[in-house]
Amino acid sequence: MKRYALGIDYGTNSCRSLLVDISNGAEVGSTVFNYPSGVLGILTDPRDPHVARQNPQDYLDGLEAVIKGALAQAKGGDATFDSAQVVGIGIDTTGSTPIPVTKDGTPLALLPEFADNLNAYVWLWKDHTGHAEAAEITSLAAKIRPQYLAKCGGTYSSEWWWSKILHLRRIDPAVFASAYSWVEHCDWIPAVLTGNTDPLTLKRGVCASGHKAMFNAEWGGLPDKEFLAQLDPEIANLRDRLFDVAHSADTKAGELTEGWAAKLGLKAGTAVSVGAFDAHMGAVGAGIKEGTITKILGTSTCDLMIAPANKPLADIPGVCGIVNGSVLPGCFGIEAGQSAVGDLFLWLVNHLVPDSYGSSVGDKFVAMEKAMSGQKPGASGLVALDWNNGNRTILVDHRLTGLLVGQTLHTQAHEIYRAYIEATAFGALTIINRIEEHGVPVLEVINTGGLSIKNETLMQIYADVLGRPMKVSRSEQTCALGAAIFGAAAAGAGELADLQANMTATREKVFHPILENQAVYAEIYAIYLTLHDAFGSKAWNGSLYPVMKKLLDIRERQRG
Repeated sequence: MKRYALGIDYGTNSCRSLLVDISNGAEVGSTVFNYPSGVLGILTDPRDPHVARQNPQDYLDGLEAVIKGALAQAKGGDATFDSAQVVGIGIDTTGSTPIPVTKDGTPLALLPEFADNLNAYVWLWKDHTGHAEAAEITSLAAKIRPQYLAKCGGTYSSEWWWSKILHLRRIDPAVFASAYSWVEHCDWIPAVLTGNTDPLTLKRGVCASGHKAMFNAEWGGLPDKEFLAQLDPEIANLRDRLFDVAHSADTKAGELTEGWAAKLGLKAGTAVSVGAFDAHMGAVGAGIKEGTITKILGTSTCDLMIAPANKPLADIPGVCGIVNGSVLPGCFGIEAGQSAVGDLFLWLVNHLVPDSYGSSVGDKFVAMEKAMSGQKPGASGLVALDWNNGNRTILVDHRLTGLLVGQTLHTQAHEIYRAYIEATAFGALTIINRIEEHGVPVLEVINTGGLSIKNETLMQIYADVLGRPMKVSRSEQTCALGAAIFGAAAAGAGELADLQANMTATREKVFHPILENQAVYAEIYAIYLTLHDAFGSKAWNGSLYPVMKKLLDIRERQRG
């Protein structure tokens, strides 16, 4: 009898399901649910551009819609399909996306008295309101707990768990006091499905807790109460209402309840795995292994590598974390990323690209790619910094902004688009260089996400800039696929390594570096690094005078 696993992928603007045959990775059902609340699922505040919250009801409604939709598709494609053949469910979400909850695990936002208070809602990963608190946490840890920073790249981020909770404590003490505890989105959904939403006993994932909440077994789990009390005594008290144990995603969180089974059309008792972040499960769905860096290319990017946990691994400044078991059990997961990639391109199209390129967003992207595909590297004379949403890695500084240098009265929109693509590639190379400088070789790159599939020009530019072949995952839904793999593993349907080998693959086409382009991009990258360090590093001491002249020299040479 065939066996299937379900992966549920909660993204920034929507959630989707993927129903997969665990013997070969065949995808038999997938449905998308767009979050109805706010703008593209995000609740914002016009008074503060850093606010980004979500409605937990969207998560519950989406869960039911996408699972039912995937099951219906599978049945429509194969009349012999039976939902009882689904043996496991895995969950991935964005993060850090913490939820303030009551003692029984109910999100405050679902209570009538908090319906109009954004502070009681889910704090989405891209909420940066806690940037001052992040700096405070970094400063305190540097003074009294440097080991905490060593495992998260040296700087604590405003995107992460403690920054957001501390910020709420400062701006809305009433909501803070009403929250008995906090639960990451990726931990809350498995808890709901398995009927154990008690914050003290539900199973937490090491992925979220290790990368975002400074959880590490070496110092007894979460940061100690003495440290937290120096931030705020109430934060220290909260620690008693959190958790002491965290699990890798191959662990079974529990079994599907009778109520949810009836609601979804699945079998009660179906295994549900411990949750993790989208990019980490996406890395598994892309086929991550030693020496491979996986790039999840979406609105932002997340880069993942693994290293064996039984060998020494140096701390890597500027990365988002080094956590044992966060990607695969028995391996350190190394996380890095960029805060704006797809978002940056979409901003350009929505605000700056004229209608002469097309009447719709899609038409404009197609026209710009066609216009720039014949251009040589450097022919536009432009270079950009990809910091329109701050810098996640390696500077870890939200208070950085974008930059475009080399514009003239003849600059065209598609040239700016290419410069932005190149900038994100330069940012990716900076991450790879930092990881390799600390003893972890990057031998190949596997890309996943819509950008890697739809934009061949982007993939070729990445190959030329990174100097490595660019592979692309066979699945368009690697995050959901990774979740399904873990769901199958939690069900005992096979060894995790075997499940990953059977269910993942890369596409036949590989983008190889063009040596001539690679040489030109090495010149432009040197200019990018000058700008990167000039605007991003306090220690930089140099001159920006040659930058424009060098860009013009390259432009004239490339235009012949």
